[in-house]
Amino acid sequence: MIDVITTTAYIGLGSNLNERADLIIKALTLLDNAPGVTVGLVSQMIETAPAGGPKRQGDYLNNAAQIHCRISAEQLLFEMQKVEYQLGRVRRKKWGPRTIDLDLLLFGGEIIDTPSLKVPHPLLHERPFVLRPLAEIAPEVVHPVLKKTIRQLLEDVDA
Repeated sequence: MIDVITTTAYIGLGSNLNERADLIIKALTLLDNAPGVTVGLVSQMIETAPAGGPKRQGDYLNNAAQIHCRISAEQLLFEMQKVEYQLGRVRRKKWGPRTIDLDLLLFGGEIIDTPSLKVPHPLLHERPFVLRPLAEIAPEVVHPVLKKTIRQLLEDVDA
C-alpha cells in the first residue's frame, strides 16, 4: 500500500451577488466532491463591506474553510477555479461584484511564487474579512513568511 500525502490548506470564500450563503455552501459541496479534496472545518459566515473595487456593490458574505488535499496546490487552484466557473463567476473588473470568490490562503507550510499562484495569499495579513473567519478555525496556524500565527495577524490588523 502506498501512503498518500495529505496537505492541509486553507481557503477564503466570499460572495456578494444573488443568494450569497447558498453559493458559499454550494462551493464547499462542489469542492468536497472534487478529486483529492476533502473539506474539513468551516468557519461561520460574516458580512462585510466591500474592500476596494467599484463603488455601490453589495456587502459580502465571507468565510474560511480547511481543506485536506491529496493533490498539489496548482491542482487545488484549478479545482477552485472550476467551482467558481460552475457557480457563474465572471471576471469583469478587479475586485468587482461576484457570485463566488475562492482564494487559496495557505497550503501547508509551503511558499509558492509562480505567475499563476502565490501562497500564502499576498494580502492575507492585511484583510480582516479573511483573517477573522480564518482565526476561528485555525488560530494557531503560522504564516510561513511572516512567522506569526493567524491570531497574531488578526490582532495586528485590528490594532
